Amino acid sequence: MRSNELLLVEQSRKGDVDAFEELIRDYKKSAYNIALRMLRNVEDAEDASQEALIKVYKSIRNFNMQSTFKVWLYRIVVNTCIDFKRKKNINTVSIDENSGNPDVLIEKNFNSRLVNDAVNKLDDDYRTIIILRDIQGFSYGEIAEILSCNLGTVKSRLNRARKNLKEILENGKVID
Repeated sequence: MRSNELLLVEQSRKGDVDAFEELIRDYKKSAYNIALRMLRNVEDAEDASQEALIKVYKSIRNFNMQSTFKVWLYRIVVNTCIDFKRKKNINTVSIDENSGNPDVLIEKNFNSRLVNDAVNKLDDDYRTIIILRDIQGFSYGEIAEILSCNLGTVKSRLNRARKNLKEILENGKVID
C-alpha cells in the first residue's frame, strides 16, 4: 500500500472525513463501474456504490491491512451488489455510452451490446468474475481476495465463464 494511502487510512480510522474523501477519490469511479456492470442499471449502480462506500467508511476501523485498501473496498462493492440484487430481485437493462463518429459508434454499440447482452446472460458468479478480470482488469490474486476464494477457484471459474460467454456469443446458448 502506498505510504500516503496508509496515512489516509489511519486518519480515516480516527474519523477524518476529508482524509476518507481523499482516500476513496481514485476508487469511486471504478466502484460505480463495477456496480453498473453487475446491476445493469444506472440508478441501482449509483445506490449500491454509494451504499458500499458508506459501508467502507463505517467499517474502516475493521480494515486489517492484510490486503490492499483497493481490494478490500472492491470486495465490499461486489458483496453490496450481490446483496442489492437479492433484495431487489428484478431484471435490469444495460446501457451504452453515446459519443464519437456515427459509423464507429454504430459498430461499437452493436459489438458492445452483443458482448454486454452475452455477459448479462451468464450466471451471477460467472458474470462477476468476467467483470472483475476482463473488464476491470484485476489480477487473479486480487479477484481471489475480493471474492474470498482460492486462486484455483478463480482460474477455473474464469475458464468456465469464458467458455460460456463464447458459447453465448457463437450460438446464443448457455452451457454448463
